[in-house]
Amino acid sequence: MKPPKAALEALLAGTHADPFSLLGPHEGPTGMFVRAVVPGAEQVDAYNLAGTRLGTLERVDARGLFEGAVSGPRRPLRYRVKGQGAEWTITDPYSFGPVLGPLDDLLIGEGTHFRLFDKLGAHLIEHEGASGVHFAVWAPNAQRVALVGDFNDWNGQRHVMRRRSDNGVWEIFMPGLGVWEAYKYLIVGPDGTVQPLKADPFAFASELRPKTASMTFSPAKPDWGDAAHRAHWASVDPRRVPVSIYEVHPGSWRRDEDGWFLSWDRMAEELIPYVADMGFTHIEFLPVSEHPYDPSWGYQTTGLYAPSARFGDPAGFARFVDGAHRAGLGVLLDWVPAHFPTDAHGLARFDGTALYEHEDPRQGFHPDWNTAIYNFGRREVASFLVNNALFWAERYHVDGLRVDAVASMLHRDYSREPGAWVPNAEGGRENWEAAAFLQTMNKAIYGAHPGIMTIAEESTTWPGVTHPVHDNGLGFGFKWNMGFMNDTLSYMARDPIHRRYHHEEITFGLTYAYTENFVLPLSHDEVVHGKGSLLNKMAGDDWQKFANLRAYYAFMWGYPGKKLLFMGQEFAQRREWSEARALDWELLDAPAHAGIRTLIRDLNGLYRSLPALYQRDCEGEGFEWLIVDDRENSVFAWVRKAPGEAPVAVIANMTPVVHYDYRVPLPHDGVWQEVMNTDAAIYGGSGVGNLGAVQAEKGVARMTLPPLATIMLHGED
Repeated sequence: MKPPKAALEALLAGTHADPFSLLGPHEGPTGMFVRAVVPGAEQVDAYNLAGTRLGTLERVDARGLFEGAVSGPRRPLRYRVKGQGAEWTITDPYSFGPVLGPLDDLLIGEGTHFRLFDKLGAHLIEHEGASGVHFAVWAPNAQRVALVGDFNDWNGQRHVMRRRSDNGVWEIFMPGLGVWEAYKYLIVGPDGTVQPLKADPFAFASELRPKTASMTFSPAKPDWGDAAHRAHWASVDPRRVPVSIYEVHPGSWRRDEDGWFLSWDRMAEELIPYVADMGFTHIEFLPVSEHPYDPSWGYQTTGLYAPSARFGDPAGFARFVDGAHRAGLGVLLDWVPAHFPTDAHGLARFDGTALYEHEDPRQGFHPDWNTAIYNFGRREVASFLVNNALFWAERYHVDGLRVDAVASMLHRDYSREPGAWVPNAEGGRENWEAAAFLQTMNKAIYGAHPGIMTIAEESTTWPGVTHPVHDNGLGFGFKWNMGFMNDTLSYMARDPIHRRYHHEEITFGLTYAYTENFVLPLSHDEVVHGKGSLLNKMAGDDWQKFANLRAYYAFMWGYPGKKLLFMGQEFAQRREWSEARALDWELLDAPAHAGIRTLIRDLNGLYRSLPALYQRDCEGEGFEWLIVDDRENSVFAWVRKAPGEAPVAVIANMTPVVHYDYRVPLPHDGVWQEVMNTDAAIYGGSGVGNLGAVQAEKGVARMTLPPLATIMLHGED
């Protein structure tokens, strides 16, 4: 049956919503009938992919509409075209059947498809005898979606996609395309408005900013060599092993000779051996997903599935992770499922409606960051995010995700004035949809990837962040201990003469230290936006600042909880961090700065070699106060313990006064080796100490406490 004239006019204008119903091969009353639009053609002959000629199509419209009967069954077609003195060949994308199937439709619609990254986005595949790229995008409210790119001169009339009516996914197979093709989607909204060209939410690669197109790429690495690393982490309880994290902004750790970003391969050559030598167990990157704005540090991402083009191709990131694993280092990523920027090419009003975000700005707009908030209650959106977590673990073998801004997700009134937020169904402030999403994400990623860890940046008293989902927890492995960071940094900023009045800033943290599995974070957030570097947060003159910082670091490494330190703070960077420049590595020429770095290396070495310092980081039986109430001298002492292991006593003197013959109770008599003294000359200190050991008798040792220093004693039996 010949289609209505209006339908053919819409087809030629590129505005027909379903060109697959008109173009390509179709069963006719007398056999196979083919219709094609080939602008500029004068003659079109149809062939199958094997090269067998099937017939000649007749031009029925000067604008390039060809029709005709052909021999043989329905199959993909290739056209040999003559026109305007030239000849060329076209493989017709409208002659191919769909790639997605009914099971995909069902699971996508339910939001239970945990292999979305194999289905949506751009995939290099073999389909019905041809090599090419399959594109699929979710835009359920769109009138029409077209694929545009360099391959069709960004012409939205050329490749309108097939709509799968059950779930709002649009797809098209483009034969002959390969890697590094730039593309976007032209989407016509439900009211007929053409949206700004949209990048692919599932794109595996992107153009380098300021360009914003998605790029075809296959994020697979065939030769991983990290099986031993992954098996090790799958076999241990991360709460009971050393975890010491070096937090890195990949764009400013170092720069190359031209001031440009290091490639992933260059970072592998320099960063991996540096971190391994420093004794850290993990590298945690600020977000590596594609983002348009450098000063966002990656926290406003427009390409959750694409490693940023700033550092080279995505395969370079896979090589980096593999190299880190072979060197014994884990790789963690900061991950941002809380919000997204409103850049025109991104997710905002993706199909002309509030698709990924809430329509109501009281729920869908974040006032702090001028970003959109994901609609966690929409199953397709939650599935998009859960799949992204699974994607990084599977395709790039990352060891864990530090989930950003969890507090903002869990509370509907986060950073909002009264009346500027929408209560939940019970009238409360809890965002139960966000909590359910986090539970689903944690169950999915822990279930699929033994050895993974998830870490929540959560600053409130929400209960059970690191408790199992089956116990009504959120299911995270760890949570950042923001209270520790805030209280202890406040204490260290005080003049030592006043610290006696703020003793509880140190002691209070132990009242909740075991309510969650904690990471102690000295992160990038503490050294930006006018806060100064950690060194400059310390009280006193320059010598005292260094002494305070050394004492604080050893205090933290002896405190229960896993460790995290932002880059540059391991050598006491003086300037506040900026994403626009490399760290001030020249400071290491100064003995005081080099001494701090030596201290961090030695602290990591002790932490990893003495089980008492890590085996019970998350369990109260691993800690006991020895001195908790010497407010006048600002002295703190405790013992770290682990079953069957020698204990470690940690004693901190937070005043510049040397205490001689100071009485410290210890768990057992005998010799206790002084394995750490932050006042040692090698670290830049004054060299006051205990000549390497103290003797405990009748449960007490008398010792010298160096000024503004922390010492550690190993109680070898």
